[in-house]
Amino acid sequence: MVDYLEHGRTITGEYYSQLLIRLREAIKLKRRGKLRKGVLMLQDNAPSHTSRLAIATLQQCGFELLPHPPYSPDMAPSDYYLFPQLKEELRGKRFETDDDVMTAVEQWFYDQEKVFLKNSLMKLEKRWQKCIDKSGTM
Repeated sequence: MVDYLEHGRTITGEYYSQLLIRLREAIKLKRRGKLRKGVLMLQDNAPSHTSRLAIATLQQCGFELLPHPPYSPDMAPSDYYLFPQLKEELRGKRFETDDDVMTAVEQWFYDQEKVFLKNSLMKLEKRWQKCIDKSGTM
């Protein structure tokens, strides 16, 4: 699931909570049976993610929240794997409209091999161990 935030809008606990509900519905549609098996959620410690509303919604959705060590912003696969590669692809390109950007991002995702996201998760284990070895800081 990809979400595009409008210009000038900030991710709040309320926005994130609604996003989690949409994520649960997307999982229900795309990964039948996955919700019964359990969904592990890894997110950073941003205020919108740790708000009471967001935490309550995580529990309501039945997601298990994995701990995120403080001061380790690069534990999320999107931070160390996804976004750097996407930025590299988009670097230097000019887009006329937001729709052009969204189309480019969606095409980039479509062009990735099926193991792309799996590879990012496989690297998480090494990063997690590195964090443990360094007592919670990266």
